[in-house]
Amino acid sequence: MNDFNDIINSSKPTLVDFYATWCGPCKMQAPVIDKVRETMGDSANIIKIDIEQNMKIAARFQVRSVPTIIIFRNGEPVWRAVGLQTQDTLETKIREHIPLRSDH
Repeated sequence: MNDFNDIINSSKPTLVDFYATWCGPCKMQAPVIDKVRETMGDSANIIKIDIEQNMKIAARFQVRSVPTIIIFRNGEPVWRAVGLQTQDTLETKIREHIPLRSDH
């Protein structure tokens, strides 16, 4: 939990993909998340959270359906979506929350 908090408290955006191993749409979302990670590089943190292995984190952010994707910045959720998301949507939303140089 502490590692998770450290990651989401970053000034750069952190995309968190809440998923479950049994979830069909989550399996379809996984390669999209991988492509976003490649494209965004070091400008964003991108992590996956298995809701069954991390029930407290899922409950804390009221994840009731999977996949749920939340983008955090400075520990605060700044964008949230439920269901499959396109690579373009995710990259656009991440870019909206990349800090300007003066924000660091």
